Amino acid sequence: MREQLAALPNELKQYLIITGNYWAFTLTDGALRMLVVLYFHQLGYEALAIAMLFLFYEVFGVITNLVGGWLGARLGLNKTMNLGLLLQLVALAMLCAPSHWLTVGFVMTAQALSGIAKDLNKMSAKSAIKYLVPKGHEGESTLYKWVAILTGSKNALKGLGFFLGGVLLTLFGFTGAIFAMLVMLGVVWILSLLTLNADIGKAKNKPKFKTLFSKSRAINLLSFARMCLFASRDVWFVVALPVYLATQFGWQHWWVSGFLACWVIGYGLVQTQAPRITGHKKVGFLPTRQAAMWVTALTLFTCLLAKALTLNVFMQLSLLIGLLIFGFIFAVNSSLHSYLIVSFADNDGVSLDVGFYYMANALGRLVGTVLSGWVFQVFGLVACLWVSVVLLAMASVTTWSLNKK
Repeated sequence: MREQLAALPNELKQYLIITGNYWAFTLTDGALRMLVVLYFHQLGYEALAIAMLFLFYEVFGVITNLVGGWLGARLGLNKTMNLGLLLQLVALAMLCAPSHWLTVGFVMTAQALSGIAKDLNKMSAKSAIKYLVPKGHEGESTLYKWVAILTGSKNALKGLGFFLGGVLLTLFGFTGAIFAMLVMLGVVWILSLLTLNADIGKAKNKPKFKTLFSKSRAINLLSFARMCLFASRDVWFVVALPVYLATQFGWQHWWVSGFLACWVIGYGLVQTQAPRITGHKKVGFLPTRQAAMWVTALTLFTCLLAKALTLNVFMQLSLLIGLLIFGFIFAVNSSLHSYLIVSFADNDGVSLDVGFYYMANALGRLVGTVLSGWVFQVFGLVACLWVSVVLLAMASVTTWSLNKK
C-alpha cells in the first residue's frame, strides 16, 4: 500500500492531502455546529439567540475570504490551509473551558475563530485544485470532476459531522465531545505541516491589497448569485429547521442530527455526481446555461413547497419529502457554481478570485443565518421558506445574466 501511494504522481498526492485536510476539518466543523445548536437549545436559548452565536462565525467568514485570497496568493495555499487548521484547534480548545465560561460572548468569540478557520481552509482547498489539473478542454472536464468530488465529499462528511455532534453530545456531553475532536484534528494538522508542498498557489507577481475586489463581470455576477443561493438555503436550514423538528415534531436530539446528517450526506453524494447529471461530456455543454436552468428549477420547486406548507398539506410528509428534493436540486446548483468560479478564476493568483467569490458565499450564509433565527422566531418556518423563494428568484435572474455577453 505504501509503495502504491509513493508511485502516484505528485499532483495527485497533493490533491489527496488537500482533500484529507478538508475532510477532517469539515467533520469537526459540522459536529461543532450541531453541538452548539442542540446544546444551547437544551439550555433554553430561543432561536434568535442561537442564531446570534453564529453571527461572528459568518461575519469573520466574509472578511476571511476576502483577505484570505490575498494571503494565499502572497504566501502560498499550503500556509493558509495549515493556518486554518491551527485556528480551528484554538477554537475547539476554547470551548473545552468549564461550562460557566460558556457565555454567549465567549462562544461567539470561539465561533469567530472557527469561521476564520473554515473559510481559510475552504478557500485554500478550492483554489489549489486549479494548479493541479492540466490545461485544455480535457483539463476543464477533469477540473469539474475534481471540484465536484472535493465539494461533494466535503458536504457528505459535514453531514456525518452533524450526526456525530448529536451522538457525542448524548454520550459524552458538550466538553467531552469537543475534546475528542480537538485531539483528532491536532493529529491531522501535524501531518499536514509535514506533507503539504510549500508553494502551491503563490502568485508570480505579489498582488496588492487593492486587488481584493474582482473586476470581472462574470465573477461579480456569479458571486452575487452565490450569495443569494446560500442565503436561500440557510434562511430555513441553519436554525429554523432543527429547532422546528425538535419542538413541533417532538424529535430527540440524535433524531434531529441524524436526519440532517443523512440529508447533508445525500446532498454531498449528489454533488459528486453533478458532472454526470449535467452531462458535462456532451457536445455543446454550457455550464452557465446549466446553472441558470437548475436554479430556476429550484426556485419553482421551493415556491411549491412553501405553498403546500402554507395550506398545511400533509405538513410533516411535505416538509420531509420537500427537503430531499430541495437538497438534490440545490446540490447540482452548488457543484456547478463551485466549478464555474475555479474555471473563471485568473491563473495567476487564483485564490484572489476564489476568495472574493467565497466572501459572497459567506455573506449569504450570514444573511441566511440571521434571518433564520429572526424570521422563524417572529413568523415561523413557512415564512422562512417564502423568504427563500425571493432569494432564489434573485439568484435565478442573476445567473441567467451570465449567459448574456
